[in-house]
Order: sequence, then structure tokens, then C-alpha cells
Amino acid sequence: MSGTPGPATQPTLLHGFSSGPVAAAGTVLAGRLPVARVQIESALPHLDRPFDYAVPAELDEAAQPGVRVKVRFSGQELNGYLLERADHADTSAKLSPLLKVVGAPAVLTPQIRALAEAVAARYAGTLSDVLRVAVPPRAARVDKEFTAGDLGPASSESPAPSESPAPEPVSTETLFPGYRNAASFLGHLRDGGSPRAVLTALKGYGDSGWPRQLAAAVAAVHASGRGAVVVVPDYRDLERMEAALGEVLPAGSFVRLTADDGPTPRYRNFLKLLTGAAAVAVGTRSAAFAPVKNPGLLVCWDDGDDLHLEQRSPYQHSREVLLLRAEQEKTGLLLAAHTRSTEAQRLVESGWAGPIEPDRSAVRALAPRVVASTDSYETARDPLARTARLPHVAWQSAKKALEKGPVLVQVARAGYAPSLACQVCREPARCRHCEGPLALTTGGSGGTPTCRWCAKPERNWACRTCGSTALRRTSIGATRTAEELGRAFPGVTVVSSSGDQVRATVPDRPALVVATVGAEPVAEKGYAAALLLDGDVLLRREALRAGEETFRRWLNAGALVTPAREGGTVVVTASDDGVVGPLVRWDPAAYAASELSLRAHLGLPPAVRVAALTGEHDAVEALLHAAGLPPQVRVVGPVPVAESASAHGHGAEAPEHRALLFIPYAAAAAVSASLRAAKATAAAKRAGSPVNIRFDGPGLL
Repeated sequence: MSGTPGPATQPTLLHGFSSGPVAAAGTVLAGRLPVARVQIESALPHLDRPFDYAVPAELDEAAQPGVRVKVRFSGQELNGYLLERADHADTSAKLSPLLKVVGAPAVLTPQIRALAEAVAARYAGTLSDVLRVAVPPRAARVDKEFTAGDLGPASSESPAPSESPAPEPVSTETLFPGYRNAASFLGHLRDGGSPRAVLTALKGYGDSGWPRQLAAAVAAVHASGRGAVVVVPDYRDLERMEAALGEVLPAGSFVRLTADDGPTPRYRNFLKLLTGAAAVAVGTRSAAFAPVKNPGLLVCWDDGDDLHLEQRSPYQHSREVLLLRAEQEKTGLLLAAHTRSTEAQRLVESGWAGPIEPDRSAVRALAPRVVASTDSYETARDPLARTARLPHVAWQSAKKALEKGPVLVQVARAGYAPSLACQVCREPARCRHCEGPLALTTGGSGGTPTCRWCAKPERNWACRTCGSTALRRTSIGATRTAEELGRAFPGVTVVSSSGDQVRATVPDRPALVVATVGAEPVAEKGYAAALLLDGDVLLRREALRAGEETFRRWLNAGALVTPAREGGTVVVTASDDGVVGPLVRWDPAAYAASELSLRAHLGLPPAVRVAALTGEHDAVEALLHAAGLPPQVRVVGPVPVAESASAHGHGAEAPEHRALLFIPYAAAAAVSASLRAAKATAAAKRAGSPVNIRFDGPGLL
């Protein structure tokens, strides 16, 4: 039984279900609803449930559902959240009293609690782990501001105009030229509806770039009197999104939520959303839980970016959190990207979301020209195009484009020297001692090949496949690429963006901008050309999503280039027609459909869900047995997990084992619940070593 506590009338003494002292010394309890159900902060799976505590009379007014509390548990003082108040306890044991109510605001709303519970259930995790992300740490100074009724301006970090004009309708002709369904989607939002769509954006820069397109959708829902949540992968996207929102929303109507700002600004902006002082939240992955009042639209930009994946248990993905929230709160949803993830394609094909995509005339008008250096025409002109890192067509395109503006050069990795391969047959070069990859770790062109695992030099290497002793770099890092391009284009400025030195923007003047994948700066007026190097290296990665991820990286870089009608050119040096072909045609929907069809045929994600159970062999086997999996679940393993690089040659312990579960969507909820319950039971009995459960991790296959 639960309810909202009212004023204390007649103080009560509680002992389980009957009157009596709570502890030996006795505690005077609240007159109404004297039992508090508390979710303690603990990652232990068997403690992932509410515990009953007594509410002392002096805490009756402050102990409201949703507040932070301190309680005594197993001899320790622990933090927790008060979930609800009740008339009776669920146990006949003596109840310990609440020790303290921490902070005034009820930071855990019923909506966010329900969402956190759904996320924990989907990923077989604990509610406490999800709440750690959903609710930011408390800042005492901000709580005092809240109590005093002064939280300051809406966001000291958010750029906003000096006046507060009402949002004006956005012309789809300006921001969505030739986009099918864009006008109806915005109109539906403006009229108070909750449409769901997948947007394929064409431009990554300028006045009609994706930040302004997303801002138009937010402005439409804001005009209907509702709020919105926008989740982006990183701080560079966050800053661009903020600037775009500042142009279409009234001053102070939106705030940012990101851990990079520090605890005080983040908590202050969280409370502004909680109290309704701001209606729109924009931030990184934790912003998916933002306590926006009356939300009408949830937006996720570039859902294929692995930065949307939480790195701590239960490893939830921003896209999936927003999908769960859209279902629970009946809001609109917009998944937007330059490409289309296979997960988004599945939503479109199922009819759950509609596509917003440019027609072919818009693609021809706005997309750059894409040239594959390995097609039959180019290889006829340049026989070395398939093996040269910088083919003639790439060099020629860069030279011509430098007359107009900056040229983007995308490389596979940062640093100087990567792994090595045989010059003749391209077989990766391996250490004779531990089978680790060989690399040149010196800054020059010479040096002795050295194992990156055991650090032993390899002075007399010979290829085991063809016997050749000649080595080549599989790819060259951004630093070395910048040096080589500087020599190839004397007098041209070379800018590097990689590693810890990632640039957000570059000037609109001739320069070679060498960037690793994902670190491409934005040129305000667009790049004159882009060279996509090391494509085959990216595609050869031993990962299920290697092709999908490479295609996404290519389109993100290509979207920063000016249209073909203005001379914009993208040169790609990979030879895989299955991925290069859709890029040349600029057709992300077709690629996503093809990839999803193949995954469905093979029974691989996202056509099914996948879970990985990792731990000691006996513990994994025991968990599988205890879970009682249904027959339609395909189990692979347990098998030894590949040893980490640090384990080679140092006498490390035997590797852990992993079992993979391929689960049809119809059985996924039951399987997750079974695994969660089995893990909690094992933890309570302290039976065996712990087993890590991870659902839908992109790196599992």
C-alpha cells in the first residue's frame, strides 16, 4: 500500500505489522504511512529490491517519495531513494528508522523510476546501477538554491538570444529540401501529436545542417507546449546542437546535461528540468533520463556511434533508453543520422517508425560526388590504385580542391606507426613467440619490428604464407600521414585532429586536415574534398559491424563536403563493392536494408538479441542451468575469452569463459528476467564467482 504522507496526527510506534517499539530504545513514528520503502544504492544483485524502514515523526514532512535518504543496512550507513510510503511493512521484523533525508527535492520522479526499472529489466541489471546514471550526484549548494527558490538563469553554459521571441514555424523548403515526410512530421508535432521517425540527414555543416534540422523538430514540439530531450554522442555535437537550439527557442527554455560540465552545473540544470524552469534538455547519453515535464519528443543523433553505449553495468544504449521512454510516456521519437543503423532500419521495416529521407533529386543537389579509386575506370588509368595508399585520383582531387578550400583526409588511426603485414600477400605479421601483432614503434621510417604484446623485437621475420621478408604498414597513423602529405603538398598548411588534440572546427581556407575517424572538424562552408584512406583496414576488422561502422564513418565525413554541383568530391580507397557501392550512390537506406536482411538470414543482431555471460567456466555453466532457458534460445559456449594483450608472456591467469545467447525478441524479456533472478540467487548464496551479463553490446561479435 502506498500514498502521499500528510501531516502527522497521532504519533505511532511500529513493530512489523503491530504497534510496539521499532528498536530497543523506541522510535516515535509518523502518524500516517509510517513505513518507507527504500531502494538502497548497491550493485549487489540480491539487494536489488526495496527494503522497509520506519519513518520517524521528525522526518515525516521531508520523507516524500523520490527523495534521497540515508539508512542503516547491515551495520553500514548507505544512501538510497525513498520509493513510496505505506501503512504496513512487508515483514514482521523490527524496522530500522530512516537516518536522514538528504536534500530537499524529490529527484526520482515516478516516470524516471519506471524508465530506470524498464532499462534494468531489459539489460538484466540492477536498478541501482541505472539510477547512478539517471540521477546526477547531489550538490549541497544547489540544493540550498532550490530551497531558496533561486536556481539562477536557465543555463549559464547555454548560448541564448537576449530576447525571448516565440518560436516561429520552420520552412521545410529551407531545412528539408526534397525530404519526404518532413513537413507532415513537423506539422504533427506542432499540432500536439507524437510521431516516430528515422531521419537520414544529408549535410553536416552550414545553415541547413543536421543541428538546425533537429532544432526545427524541437521548436515544433515546443510550440505545442511540450518539452523535448535531445541526446548526442559527444561534446562537439552538444555545442553545435546548443547553438542551433539557441536560434529557435526562447532564452532560458533549454539546458544541457553532461558529466563533462562537473557536478554543480549538471545538478543545477537537472533541477531546472525537474521543476519545469526549463522545458528542453540536450546532452550526452545520461540526458536520456532527463526529468522533462510533459515531454513530446525524444531525439537521438547518430545512434550508431558507440559513445551512446554506457561503459558501466548494465551497459544500456541511449537509443534503447529513448525507445523504452517513448513507449512508456507516449511521446514522439526521432532517430537521426547521416547513415541509418540496422536497428533504425528494423524500426522502419516493422512500421514502428516512418522514414524521413531525401529523394534522389535532393541527393544529387546536396551530396558530394563520390569516386572509388579501385573501380574499373580508375584502375585502368592507374594500375597501382588498388595498392597505393594515396592513388593518383586522390592526389589529383586534393590538388584541385586546395584551390577552393580545405581538404579533409580521414585515416584509420591516430599515432605514428600501426601494425605490419606482408608486402606480397598482405597477411598480418605476427610474433613468433606469442602470436601478437608486429609494429614499428619508432618515429622514423626504419626501426625494428616489435611485438605489441610481449615487446620482443623480431629481426628475422618471414611470412608464414608466402615466405617473403618484406613488410608494409597496414595503415599509417594521423601523425605520419600529416608528415607525408606535407611533403607531397609543399607550402600547404597541414592540420591534425586526432587523439587528445581533436579540433571542433577549422577555418574556411586551403589546408589539408588530417583526422582520425570520428575526429573530423567542421568547416563552416564545407570541405572542398575529402580523401577516405585506409578503408580496407577498417573493413578488415574482425567484428560483425565492421562494414556498418565503416560506412557510417564515411558518410559522416562525406556530409562535411560541399555538394557535387559546387565541385565537392569524396575519394574512397577501399575495394569492397558491397560497402563502397552504396557510398558512391549515397544510399544509406539501401545499405541498411541489405545488411539487416543478411543478419536476419544468419540469425544475428539486430534481427535477434544477444547476451554474453562472462566469468569462470563453472560459474557460467551454473548460471545457464539456473536460468532455465527456453529451447528457442541458441547458446554458443562457454568458450575461453581471447586473452588480452597484457596477458601475453607474463604468466597471467587462465582466461575467462564466455557463453553467447542468441534470443528471439519474443523471448527476450523472459530470458532477461530469468538471468537476472538466477544471478541474484547465486549472489545471495555466494555460490561461485560472479558472472557478468551483457546484452546487445556492439563488441560482442
